[in-house]
Amino acid sequence: MKKIKQVKTFANALIRNVGIDNAPRTIKELEAFNALMLKSKEFKSLLFNPQFTTAEREAVLKQLAAKMKLSEYTIKFVMYLSKIGIIPALPAIIRSAINLYFEKKKKAKAVVMTPIEIKKEQEDSLKSSLKKMMDRDVDIEYVMDPSLLGGILVKVGSTMYDTSIRSQLRLLRYELIKG
Repeated sequence: MKKIKQVKTFANALIRNVGIDNAPRTIKELEAFNALMLKSKEFKSLLFNPQFTTAEREAVLKQLAAKMKLSEYTIKFVMYLSKIGIIPALPAIIRSAINLYFEKKKKAKAVVMTPIEIKKEQEDSLKSSLKKMMDRDVDIEYVMDPSLLGGILVKVGSTMYDTSIRSQLRLLRYELIKG
């Protein structure tokens, strides 16, 4: 529970300090930084290992910031997380910051999985339906999943709407077994 409070506290501080308009850019920078941490064990060690001094970390992060074109605030934020030993929580902080951003902007993010590409009129219809259901604007990310036989899967936050044929067949099977 304490970790969750810390994550929300840091996400709140991030959004508050960069401002709601700059939040998407900062979140993208942190996502790129996190991807680099996942990719490079040496870089991750630099941030996690207490044997490295703050000056050593700062020097590497400043070089990295120049190459990745990261904002000064992003580097300061990462340095602070590294200094207090909470850098492993960066992915959770990013997720929480995204949720806070969407909440403050009165938006929701939906991930839509389909077996085929969606046409523009279907996309518009889906977007308006989700907007009515969620009572807020919805940003939709489309993911092609050829393993779906038909229908779609829609995930908004922690809620999943499954209209796939596979799901319908599973329900039918359950009903037949149930009697």
